[in-house]
Amino acid sequence: MEHSPAPGSTHPAQPHRRRRRVRYLLAAIVFLILAGAAWIAVTGLIARTELLAAQRDLHTLRQSVNAGPSRDSAAAPVPGTSKAEAALRSAAAHAARAHHLTTGPAWYPATHLPLLGDLARIVRGTAHAADRLTHDVLTPLVRSVPDLTADAQDGDTHRLLTALHDAAPALERAAQDAAAVRAQARGLPHATWLPAAERARTQLVRQLDRIAPTTADAALAARLLPPMLGEQGPRRYFVVFQNTAEARGTGGLPGAFTVVTADRGRIGFDTFGNDTVLQPTRPTVDLGTDYAALYAANEPTQFWGNSNLSPHFPYAARIWAEAWREHSGQKVDGVLAVDPTVLGRLLEATGPARLPDGTLLTGANAVELTERTSYAAYQDITARKAFFLDVARTAATQLTGAAKDPQRIPALLRAVYDVQRDARLKVWSTLQAEQRLIEPRAFSGSLPKGAGPFAGVIVNNAAATKLDYYLDRRLTWEPGTCTPHGRTVTATVTLTNRAPATGLPTYVTDRLDTRARSSRPGDNRLLVSYYASAGAALTGAMLDGRRIPLNHAVEHGHPVYTLDLELPAGSTRTVTLHLSEPITDRAPTLMRQQLVNPLRTEVKPYPRCRR
Repeated sequence: MEHSPAPGSTHPAQPHRRRRRVRYLLAAIVFLILAGAAWIAVTGLIARTELLAAQRDLHTLRQSVNAGPSRDSAAAPVPGTSKAEAALRSAAAHAARAHHLTTGPAWYPATHLPLLGDLARIVRGTAHAADRLTHDVLTPLVRSVPDLTADAQDGDTHRLLTALHDAAPALERAAQDAAAVRAQARGLPHATWLPAAERARTQLVRQLDRIAPTTADAALAARLLPPMLGEQGPRRYFVVFQNTAEARGTGGLPGAFTVVTADRGRIGFDTFGNDTVLQPTRPTVDLGTDYAALYAANEPTQFWGNSNLSPHFPYAARIWAEAWREHSGQKVDGVLAVDPTVLGRLLEATGPARLPDGTLLTGANAVELTERTSYAAYQDITARKAFFLDVARTAATQLTGAAKDPQRIPALLRAVYDVQRDARLKVWSTLQAEQRLIEPRAFSGSLPKGAGPFAGVIVNNAAATKLDYYLDRRLTWEPGTCTPHGRTVTATVTLTNRAPATGLPTYVTDRLDTRARSSRPGDNRLLVSYYASAGAALTGAMLDGRRIPLNHAVEHGHPVYTLDLELPAGSTRTVTLHLSEPITDRAPTLMRQQLVNPLRTEVKPYPRCRR
C-alpha cells in the first residue's frame, strides 16, 4: 500500500529541480545583463556616429549662415537658405535617431549602475540635448530666415520690420529652449573612462555656448528693433561720436553729434553739430546722491566735456538728451554713442567713402585718421572739428546708401551686431519698457547691480590731452586666501604711456590742468578708478610699490577707489589694491572701458573657500 508524503515533506527530486531553476534564473539574468550591455554598446556606438554626423551638419549650417547671400545669387528668392535648411534637416534627423537609440529600456537602468552610470548619462544626455537643439532651437531660427531675407532683398524695410516682429514669439521660445538645453548639457558628468563620450559632450557645450547667446540676441532684436526703428511711428535719436583719444568713463570725449530719425525702417540724418553747439547748455538732471558725491565737483551737467565721466552710460545719455532738448526744444526717444572703431567696422561692411578734401575713409584707417593723423594735419581746433564733422557726414551718407542695398545689408547687420556685442555701440531708450530690455545687455553700457564678483578699471583724462591714443592698460585679478569674513583679492592695474617724446602736435600734448607748467610734452594725467565687488573693502593700496591713500566712493553698489595719477611719456606705473571681498567660487564680471587699445585682463585661478 502506497503512502502519500506527509504534508511539508520534500520529494527527493525537488531540490535538484529548484537548483536547476535557480541556475536558469541566474543564467537568464546574466544573459539579460550581457544582452543589455551589448545593446547599450551597440546603440551607443551607433548614437555616437549619428551625433558626429549631426555635428558635421551643424558645422555646414554655421558656414552657410556666416557666408550669407552671395552677390552672384541675386536671382534666387532666398539665397543661401536652401543649403542651411538642408543641413538643419539632416542634423535634426541624425540627432533624433541618436536620441531614439539611447531611450530604450536598457538605458535608464544603466545610468544608475557603477562605472557605467556616468558614461550612460553623458551619451544619453548628449543625444537628448542635441535633439532639442536641432528641433526646438535651430529650426525656428532657420525658418525665420527666408521671410526676413526676402524682405531685406526687396528693400521693403517696413515689411522687414513687420516680419521681424512676427518672428519674435518663436525666437523668444527658441532663446528660452537654448538656455535650458545649455544648462542641461553643462549639467552632464564631466569625466568618464571613455574620452570619446567626453569629447562629444564638450563639443556640444561649445556649440551651445555660441548658439544660446546668439539666439537670445536674435530674440531681443526681434522685440526691440521694430519699435525702435519706427514700425509704429517715427522715432528720433541723439547720437554722440566719442573721441577715445581723450578718455571718459563711457569711452571718449563727447565731440560731434547727429540727430537721427527712424520711420518705418527708413533712417535719416537730420542735424550734425560739434560740442561747441551744446557747450552753453546747462541741463537739469538729478542722478542721485552717489553720483553727486563722485562727480559733482567736475560739474558734469554744466561742462559738456565732463558729461560722461561715469562709466554708467544711462547717466550720460540722460544729460545729453536734456541738453539737446534745452538747445533745440526737441525731445528724443533715445541716445546712442559710437566711436571711430565703430565707424571703421561699419565701413568694412559698406565699403570706403571719399571725404570732401579727397581723403579716402576706410574701415582700416578710420581710427588712425580721426584720432592721430588729423591732429597733425589740423593744428587749428576749429578746422579739426570741421574735419571730424566731415567724417561723420560722409560715414552717415555711406551707411544710408548701404542700408538700401540688399547685397550689403547682411554684412552691415553683422557689423552692427559685432559693435553692440563689444559695447562699442551704446544705446539708451527713454521708454522704460525698452530700457528694461536693454539694461542687462553689454550695449546698454550699464553698471550691473547686485552681489557677485566684479572688477573694472576706468580712466578719465584729467589733462585735456589727446594722449590716450597711446595708452596701454592691463588688469590682473588674483584671489587669495580665505578668511572668516571673505576672501582676499589683489587687483593690479598697469598703465603705460607710449606717447613719443617728440613729434606730436601741440594740440595733442597741451595740458590745461594745474600741473601743466611742470610737465613735458607727452606727459599725461589720469583719474584712475577701480570698481570692486559689492561688499568689498580696501585693506591697502600701493603705487609702484609704495603705500598710498585712495579716494573712496560708491556707484551702483560697487565700491570705487580713485587715484589722481601722473603718467609721464614713456613710463609704466602700477597700482596695486588689496581687498577683502565676499566669498565666491565664480570668476568676476569684468567691466571693459572701450578705448583705442583694449584693456588686457588676466583672472588667475583660485581655490574654493569653505562656507
